[in-house]
Amino acid sequence: MQQSQNPAPSTVVFPQLPASGETRKSVVSVVATRPESVLEDVGRAMTLAGVERVLSRDLATLLKINISWQHWYPGCSTTPWQLEGVVKALQGLGHQELIAAHNGTVVVDSYEGEENNKHNAVQDKYDLPTVHLDTPPNVWIDYKPRAEMLVLDDIFPEGIQIPEIFPGKNIIQLPTMKTHVFTTMTGAMKNAFGGLLHRKRHWTHSVIHETLVDLLAIQQEIHPGIFAVMDGTFAGDGPGPRAMRWHIKDRILASADQVAIDAVAAHMMGFDPMSLKFIRLAHERGLGCGDVSQIEVVGEDISGVNWGFSGVENTFASRGQKLIYWGPLKFLENALLRSPIAAWAYMASNIYHNGYWLNTHGKSRINGALKTEWGKLFKSY
Repeated sequence: MQQSQNPAPSTVVFPQLPASGETRKSVVSVVATRPESVLEDVGRAMTLAGVERVLSRDLATLLKINISWQHWYPGCSTTPWQLEGVVKALQGLGHQELIAAHNGTVVVDSYEGEENNKHNAVQDKYDLPTVHLDTPPNVWIDYKPRAEMLVLDDIFPEGIQIPEIFPGKNIIQLPTMKTHVFTTMTGAMKNAFGGLLHRKRHWTHSVIHETLVDLLAIQQEIHPGIFAVMDGTFAGDGPGPRAMRWHIKDRILASADQVAIDAVAAHMMGFDPMSLKFIRLAHERGLGCGDVSQIEVVGEDISGVNWGFSGVENTFASRGQKLIYWGPLKFLENALLRSPIAAWAYMASNIYHNGYWLNTHGKSRINGALKTEWGKLFKSY
C-alpha cells in the first residue's frame, strides 16, 4: 500500500463566510431510479433538494468521493453513475470548476480504489481535475475552529489540520446507503471523516460520533455551500462497510442538510435516526435536522418505508477493534493503535478483509451483483 507523510503545514487567512439567510425547513429528496435513467434521476434528485439555491456556480466545487474499499463491492463506495450524474447535473447548471477529491486510509489505497470502482473512467470522460487528499502535493494547514469542539481538540492537542484546498469551495458528499460496524449506518456526515481528517483519523474511532459532529461544524465554517447525493441503487446491510450483504433498492437521495439526509436514510433502512448518537448530537447542536417528522421529504413518500436492515453486526476484525476502543483492552489503545507498532492492526485488517473475507464470501457476492442490471451498468464503464 502506498504510504505518505503529510507535508509540513502552512497557514492561510480564511474568508469570512456570509451570514446565513432565511431559515428554511430541511429538505431531502428521495427518487426512484433504474439503470437506464439513473443519470437523469440523479439530476432530478439534486434539483428537488434545491442544489441551485445552495451551491454557487461561481465557486469551485469539490466532489468528495467515498472509497471504503479499494476493491469494487456493491453498496460500498461511490458508484460511477452517482459521480457522473452529479457532474452532468452541475455542468448543466453552469458550474465550470469541479474537482474530484479522494482520500486513502491506513488500509485502503485511494489510487487503486478509484480505478477498481471506475471513478477514473468518469473523471477521464469529463476531464475532471483530481486530488488525493492524503498524498503530496496536497498540503494540510492548521485550522482553529470557531465552534466549540466536542473531542477533536483533545484527540489532537497539537492542533487540527485540514486540506488547504477545502476552504472557500463548495463541497458535495457522495456516500452510499450502508451500515457500519461503528456507527450503525454511515452517510454524508461520515463521508466527511475521510476528507477532512488526515491519516491519523483512526485515532478518533473511540469517539467517532462526537468526531462526526465536530467535523460537520468545521465544514459549515469553511465551505460556502454543502450538499450531499447518496446512492441507494445497491444498499449494504450487515457488518459494513466491507463485509455487507447487498440489496438492490433503486433509490437516490439528495439534500443540503447532511444530518437530514442521514436521518432519512437511517429511517428507510429501519433505524430510529435520533437513537443514533451522531445524528442526535448534530441535531441538538443545531447543525441540521435529525427528526424525520420535521424534515420535508420530496419525491417519494417514505413514511411507510422500512427495509429492516439489521443493527450493528461485527466481523472478527471489528470485534477486536471494539475490545480496544470500548472494552477491556481500552488501556492499550495508545500503545496498540497510536504508536509505531500500530502497523500490526493495519496488517491484520488487510489479511482479514482482502485475504480471508474477500475470498471466502466477497467474491461470490460480487459475482452475483455483476449479473444484475446495476452490475451490467457497472461493467459498462
